[in-house]
Amino acid sequence: MSDLYLLDDHTLLRDGLRAVLQAAGHRVVGESADPTQALADLRDLGPVTVLLDLHLGVRSGFELLTELQRRALEVRTIVLTMSNQPRHVAEALRLGAAGYVLKGAPASELLAALDAVGKGQRYLGTEVAELAVQGLTAPGDAALDTLSVRERQIVVMVVQGQSSTEIGRALHLSPKTVDSYRSRFMAKLATPDVPALVRFAIRNGLIDADGA
Repeated sequence: MSDLYLLDDHTLLRDGLRAVLQAAGHRVVGESADPTQALADLRDLGPVTVLLDLHLGVRSGFELLTELQRRALEVRTIVLTMSNQPRHVAEALRLGAAGYVLKGAPASELLAALDAVGKGQRYLGTEVAELAVQGLTAPGDAALDTLSVRERQIVVMVVQGQSSTEIGRALHLSPKTVDSYRSRFMAKLATPDVPALVRFAIRNGLIDADGA
């Protein structure tokens, strides 16, 4: 049995997941639609396995992965998402995800992922494994490698249309600090304005073309 935390912005989906997981003997100890709330909950709950979606309205599951990595929290993560973008798979693995399961997969695959990750293994379904290979071998922009974990996080939030005040509130930073990060990474990426930054983010798989 595993203690699980659910991060997804669809309440109905979380309800369905909880029923499946509890029927299989797992325990859901918390849930949220917000990465900031999830991070606070995980600090209080201690090490658990997180099932997280990548698309959370104007937020992103990558935010939680980034913070877990930055803070070196011992939390296992399985991405459960509709996104079959190779770069999303590669980025999730780079940020420490132990598993990646598509929402269209049968429940048995999610349970197999939980079993493997609970044993300290990594789990990728057959289709996802191929996506990971594509994402990890696709040519990228060298400028992306110059960004810190925090800068990547703020890039995604900026291109999703969040203001410095909103980003600061979510990340517990002052708007001035957010503006400093923003100036720094836009200089690194040679993106003179937000439309250019959006094009860079889409080209490098930080977001989908629809901004998700």
